[in-house]
Amino acid sequence: METDTEPYVHLASLRELHEVVSRLNTARSMADTLQAIADGAVRTLGFELAAVNLVRPDGDLLVAAVAGSPGAEALMAGRTGSRDAWERRLSMGEQWGELRFIPHTEGWVLDHDDVPQWHATGPAPRYPDEWHPMDRLFAPMYSFDGELIAVLSVDKPRNGRRPGQWGREAIRFYATQAAVAIGNARLRANMQRALARLEREQDALRASEESFRQAFEYAPSGMAVAEMGGDSHGRLIRVNDALCRMLARPASQLRRHFFADLVHPDDIGVLLRSSAEGGRAELRLIHRDGGTLWVSLRNSVVADTADGPRFLLIHVEDIEERKRHEQALAHRASHDALTGLPNNAELRLRLGNRICARPRETPVRRSTDVFDGFGTPAPPPYDHHEHLLDPDTPGADGKGLAVLFCDLDGFKSINDRFGHDSGDAVLREVARRLRECVRDDDTVARLGGDEFVVLADGLGPADASDLAVRLRSAVIPPIRIDGGSVRVGASFGIGWASCGLSIEEILRSADQRMYIEKRARSHGRRRAG
Repeated sequence: METDTEPYVHLASLRELHEVVSRLNTARSMADTLQAIADGAVRTLGFELAAVNLVRPDGDLLVAAVAGSPGAEALMAGRTGSRDAWERRLSMGEQWGELRFIPHTEGWVLDHDDVPQWHATGPAPRYPDEWHPMDRLFAPMYSFDGELIAVLSVDKPRNGRRPGQWGREAIRFYATQAAVAIGNARLRANMQRALARLEREQDALRASEESFRQAFEYAPSGMAVAEMGGDSHGRLIRVNDALCRMLARPASQLRRHFFADLVHPDDIGVLLRSSAEGGRAELRLIHRDGGTLWVSLRNSVVADTADGPRFLLIHVEDIEERKRHEQALAHRASHDALTGLPNNAELRLRLGNRICARPRETPVRRSTDVFDGFGTPAPPPYDHHEHLLDPDTPGADGKGLAVLFCDLDGFKSINDRFGHDSGDAVLREVARRLRECVRDDDTVARLGGDEFVVLADGLGPADASDLAVRLRSAVIPPIRIDGGSVRVGASFGIGWASCGLSIEEILRSADQRMYIEKRARSHGRRRAG
């Protein structure tokens, strides 16, 4: 059976990548943004060294930020490489999507050009995909209109290997978001200069207002001005074309609304928490067709005059594509590549979210909300948690979260006779049949190999037994492979999730009951024979 050769992507590492990308847009200056990009690359992309080469107005590239090595920073930072030398680099080597990898077998011709560079020391590679000290990897960064604005270079992978498929995708994703951050840093600098002029130059108020108007109207990101304070707080006064295009709504229609009217109802709380000066948030806006669009929201307070009313300047950046990337990466990390089912880690996460480590002797009860003196929920006993119990436990209501452990019978012989491709086809078909037999809110997960687990809430013992019978009946019909057909059986063990038990204890209980059932069925067949 085929297995995924990519390194296992933990959900924690995806959250870290998301956090680093989110922080790229919080730097106060262009220099801080560039250094945050270099530092973030070292922190999340698996390399020990990263440098950001920024395109200057004359076209040459300046080493604007270095992370991971004081020696490399001392040697490279502040130095410039010609545009011709960089274009030569970006036209050589192997093209990994938007990335450019130059192996040491080709890169030696670049050793003496004018591009600042620093190479790690180390032994020659011992296997094909091992990183050579003279290998080079570049991630070009482009503006929204396709102009090259910077190049991210990385070196010394911590695992000693050239990045695989997921690693390359992570670098490409990071470089794309870093380019957005550089563009936003430029936009922020322009907006800050315009606002500074408004505050400093009272005698040139008209010119300053025109500068602001142009920055507002022609900004590539959505912009809006809303009233601040009083009953009209949040009412839209002015919107730019980019925001109108983003939501497919005309300006005349948007100006009839409060900004909160455009926010998805589930995200209103996020909006309220970010409505103060300097507030930031990621939330969904409602498109004209009723769909939603993920955006990054940033608020600034602008005064009309020195002593006049204050308004809220709202900057709206479309992050729908980034969210799709994140969801795709999260899905890959939490789902089995062969069957598309939740994997072992996701199963444990879902099960762990339903149980608590309640001592066995603790009375069973629904917790109530207890608040401390600051209006926030106090810790224990258990805020918003209703304990899970085995249905047979005294005091239970006869229903619980059933954990059905499934092991396929006869699967090994299919792999041995027909090969792993056929075995994979059988596993995919079994996964499909199991999914079709459960409710939408039930979980069918692949534990590994030919083992599956089903989580079904609100069942009693008889319901769980009936479900196991239905699942077994769905698995045993013939499965067509390569013009023929094969059969597999299925053994099920039924356990129950219960607070006070660990995830291992719950799964082991269901596994043991499955093993007992399998032995009993095997013994019954021998006696019948």
